[in-house]
Order: sequence, then structure tokens, then C-alpha cells
Amino acid sequence: MDYNSSEPSQSPPGNHRAPPVPTYFVRKGGNVPTAKLARTDDQQIRESVLREIEWQHEVTSKEVSVEVHNHIVTLTGFAHGYIEKLAAERAAKCVYGVKDVLNHLEVKPGLAIADAELLREASQALQRNFTVPDTRIEVTVKDGEIVLEGNVGWHFQKQAAEEAVQDLAGVKSISNRIVVSASVPARDVRTKIEEALRRRADVDSRRIVVLGHNGTVELRGSVRSWAEKDEAAAVARAAAGVTEVENKIVVVP
Repeated sequence: MDYNSSEPSQSPPGNHRAPPVPTYFVRKGGNVPTAKLARTDDQQIRESVLREIEWQHEVTSKEVSVEVHNHIVTLTGFAHGYIEKLAAERAAKCVYGVKDVLNHLEVKPGLAIADAELLREASQALQRNFTVPDTRIEVTVKDGEIVLEGNVGWHFQKQAAEEAVQDLAGVKSISNRIVVSASVPARDVRTKIEEALRRRADVDSRRIVVLGHNGTVELRGSVRSWAEKDEAAAVARAAAGVTEVENKIVVVP
């Protein structure tokens, strides 16, 4: 067809009809205010978070409240256990559009567990986990709060110690004060983390900046979801010589 011709176009041969031209409607009064769009997004995110929490079988509490402001989710109410509290937070983080989650859920265990019994259970859980150097970790319990202290050589060991006691009955909170001691040059640590990030299909390494000093790694940049942010931090923690990870990556959906 000659688009420069002034003659009217002819219908294609046969019984085929040309598709209708789409019609667009413009609302009077100009664009919708940004604040109103933000409120609408917050409402949609809140509904999605509530549905995602309901979808997770680990969360059985019916007393979880969700509020959203500027894409930041706040969880309040009660959970039956510490592991359920964490599950609700994970559910909120996986919803598209969520930039941060403030988990203020209070743990109310169904059964009252004495601190002495919880201490015994926590010590045994650490001993059963072969990735945890339990002889280098001290455990104390007070009013349902487990405090972990000691010194390990790898960050994954620190994380494994915390995960080993998360699902114990009676746990209300965990304070992980374990120190990671390692001696690897900061330049080598940064290079290895950058290489590892480039290998990951679920992390856009081009949008992440890695900084390091005395074993502490700082991550900056922007990603599209909390899952990507958490994955970047997990990659950094797995590197030899990393004692702490400061995840300052911003979620920009």
C-alpha cells in the first residue's frame, strides 16, 4: 500500500475485515495526581500481601494486620511462633512493588516453655547441625529470647546457627551476636563477589556496586524486587573473608 497516495485504501480481497481502530479515552482534568496513584498502589500491594500471607501454609495466625504506606509494608498483630513471624515477612517481601517490610508481629507461643528447657533444646539443635561449630557458640535464653554469641570463620556458619533454633517451640525472638573472623584482602573479596554476582541469572549485577573494607561488604544500587536484593546479599555472605554485609540496595519495581 502506498501511504503517500491520496486515493482511498481498498479492502483486502476475500471476506477478511480489517481490525477495528482502538479508541482511547482521555479523562477530563488532566493527569491523576501522583498522591492518588500512590494510594492506589498501596491498596493493591496491601491486598496482594494479604493474599500471599494467606497462601503461605506456614502462616496460620488470623491476627496478622497489614498496612502499606509508600510501598513500605508494616506487619502488626500476633504470630504463634517465631518461624511463623519470619514466614509472614517472607511472604510480604515476595510481593511485587514492596520496597521494605517492618515486621512488628508479636510472638505468642501456644505452649509455655521454660527458659531452661528452651536452652536445652537450642543447644541440642546446634549440636545436630553439622555446619555449625557448636563448641565455639554460647547460647543463653531469657523470657523466650535466644541469644547466640561466639566466634566462627564463615558467615554461613553464623546464619546456620540462627536457622537451627528458629523453629523451636517457645522461641519469641533471636539475637545473633556471633562474630565472623576472617583475614582476606578487601580487594580479593570484592572481586570474587562481583564475579559471583555476574554468574547469577536471578541478579542483575550491572545495577549493583560492591564496596569492601576490613571484612565488611557494602552493597549499593537498585534492583527490581526484594528477592533479588536478598539474593545479592546471600551471594556476598558466601564469600570467604566476609564478616558482615550492609545491604543498602534500593528496591525500584
